Amino acid sequence: MGSTALELIQLGAVFFGLGLLGRLAQRIGMSPIPLYLVGGLFFGHGGVVELHIDSFTELAAEIGVVLLLLMLGLEYSAAELVTGLKRSWVAGAVDLVLNALPGAVVALILGWGPVGALVMAGVTYISSSGIIAKILGDLGRMGNRETPVVLAILVLEDLVMALYLPILTAVLGGVSLVAGLTTVGISLFVVSGVLLIAVKFGRFVSAVLYSEDREIFLLKLLGSALLVAGIAAALQVSAAVGAFLLGIAIAGPAAHTAAQLLEPLRDLFAAMFFVAFGLSTNPSDIPPVLVFALILAVVTAATKMATGWIAAARSGVGRKGRVRAGAALVARGEFSIVIAGLAVSSGAAPPQLAALATAYVLLMAVLGPIVARVAEPVAQRVMKPATAPTAA
Repeated sequence: MGSTALELIQLGAVFFGLGLLGRLAQRIGMSPIPLYLVGGLFFGHGGVVELHIDSFTELAAEIGVVLLLLMLGLEYSAAELVTGLKRSWVAGAVDLVLNALPGAVVALILGWGPVGALVMAGVTYISSSGIIAKILGDLGRMGNRETPVVLAILVLEDLVMALYLPILTAVLGGVSLVAGLTTVGISLFVVSGVLLIAVKFGRFVSAVLYSEDREIFLLKLLGSALLVAGIAAALQVSAAVGAFLLGIAIAGPAAHTAAQLLEPLRDLFAAMFFVAFGLSTNPSDIPPVLVFALILAVVTAATKMATGWIAAARSGVGRKGRVRAGAALVARGEFSIVIAGLAVSSGAAPPQLAALATAYVLLMAVLGPIVARVAEPVAQRVMKPATAPTAA
């Protein structure tokens, strides 16, 4: 059998399997994300049945993240984003301290030095925009009052990544301070420029992209999203940030039509993103670092809950919304794996760091959707006695 035929058969089996897992998740009333991840582990490197479709899944995973963030951006206007950032910068600072510190401390305990501490700080700090966007959509919370708060925190984190990744790359590569600062300056310039265009000239962006013909509109929309994401990534800015900012620049009827056209594509490629993450993880690497991964999972789940609570409280959101905001931020994913991969491939960090990061992210990627679903009912039971009227 030819290699192309074999790859088509394997890819078809993956898509069909994803459909079955999605149906199972629907039947038991949970997000399909954890099942997609476990499916990836089953068929990935070191899994029970190893598939060789890496060339497609890697690109599909990147497109999945781009579409998830583009769709999330379509839900909000540029004015709402700027207002949210102004309100949430304090919570963003709290987020950085609370969630970067545990990873740095564990790295120092394990003897990985300052470089390992810098890497693990990034791994535990950054939430997964892709997973969280999927969670909010699955649970029907896009229109909730606390969702702009969650969105603002995610954007702040991605903007921090626009500074962190060039610095990390410079540290890992041993480049000069001047070269590192130059890269950071370029990142800041690009993010600021795109945000300015989104705020001031969003209506022109919508006019250029929009077309009454749905096929033409879809082609221009998807093409522009990939172009912006690719250019942003080439300039050391998160591709996710680029796609998100393009989404908020599209307004009015164009945004509504765009969301309808992109929804099936988003669901398809987002599923491939979660599978690709599982495929890249070797299950045999997880047990030796599982204890530290569990400790980090418990601690940083609590710190993300605290972050969401503080941010939502500052925006005047009620208790239930604060709980939902914190729970939504728990998941980690794509950025954490990218950070660990950069460190290990450079040779500046020990190989054990990759195993710890993988185990930690897998735990948080599975735990995040579960916490997001159950946190509100649990909190409601806990808070009910305190809010119940006193008997006469």
